[in-house]
Amino acid sequence: MSTHRLAEERPTASVTGHTVRHVVILLITPLLMCLGMGMAYLGAFHAPHAHGLKVAVVGSAPRYQVLAQTIKDKAGDALDVTTMPDRATAQRQIMDRNLVGAYVPSAKHPELLVAKANSDTSATAAELVFKNVAAKQGAPLTVTDLSELSSGDPTGQGLFFLLVALSIGSYASVAAIGAGGATLGIGIRSALGLGTAVVVSVIGAVLAGPAFHLADHHLLGLWGMSVLYAAGILTIGIGLHTFLKRWTTLAMMVLFVMLNFTTSGGIFEPALQNSFFGSLHGFWNGAGFIEGARSLLYFDSTGFGGHILALVLWLVAGLLLLGAAAVTERRNAPAPSAAATVIPPAVHEQHADEDEAAEEEMGEAVAV
Repeated sequence: MSTHRLAEERPTASVTGHTVRHVVILLITPLLMCLGMGMAYLGAFHAPHAHGLKVAVVGSAPRYQVLAQTIKDKAGDALDVTTMPDRATAQRQIMDRNLVGAYVPSAKHPELLVAKANSDTSATAAELVFKNVAAKQGAPLTVTDLSELSSGDPTGQGLFFLLVALSIGSYASVAAIGAGGATLGIGIRSALGLGTAVVVSVIGAVLAGPAFHLADHHLLGLWGMSVLYAAGILTIGIGLHTFLKRWTTLAMMVLFVMLNFTTSGGIFEPALQNSFFGSLHGFWNGAGFIEGARSLLYFDSTGFGGHILALVLWLVAGLLLLGAAAVTERRNAPAPSAAATVIPPAVHEQHADEDEAAEEEMGEAVAV
């Protein structure tokens, strides 16, 4: 009786052990996400400090040059202080996005010119600096915002949250296409991805326009940028899935969340971040979207072409990756055999394993 009971318990223990090992392996992905998200967000945002923040003192007299040099000496590397000959020149430099702020000295009414649409946090940092300067002169500081933000985006940070929505819609769709379309050819999956990019961008345009009024004008241009951005993520993700399989979700999180949101400039521009995240801002796709949208909506498209080029290059990278995936899948495809009329059990097991992995991958994406 006891021998029979032991025979029944052994398979159960074996199955339990296998299940525990399987769960432990599955836990690797969320734990790596936890570590990566913590390192990325805390590394980028936990201690913002200025370095090379571009500001100016308005005035051509020697005393204004002395004031600018004094501020520079006290601030050290935190500020890049220059002088502007007059207010009009300072305004033009700010609206060309070459300056964060310009201080106009006055015995009774000192003024700071900023453009909060360029970066609200940078404008606030400049305001703190020149409030102290004005206080030492015994006069209150007046802050003048030269930009006109959209009615639904008073801080100018709404575009960052639009970026988050577009990103999540795009990279989660990669998991859905990879899980549900595992048996489809790369051409069909690519077409589904590009179609999804259009749908994601339409959702983004509705949110940015009639829903929340982040964009009071140029909504069509913003939609076009959203198409490029979403298509870049989807093509890269679908191409990566051929090579990374279930690890694609983690790779997408690294590329388009951990490194993307932190370097986009939506919260802090590069002058308020460390050199690692600041350097990525120059070419990452999220930064291209944020800065391109700001340029389009608030700064008469100054520098718009360069930001669009960044989005196009990410899409080109995705298309090249799809091409590499197509070649790889064609090379690895089993040769058809007319004599094979019965599917071996091993093939059934392989498909079952693939289906299980696809369901796990989709579950990870949805959980994130």
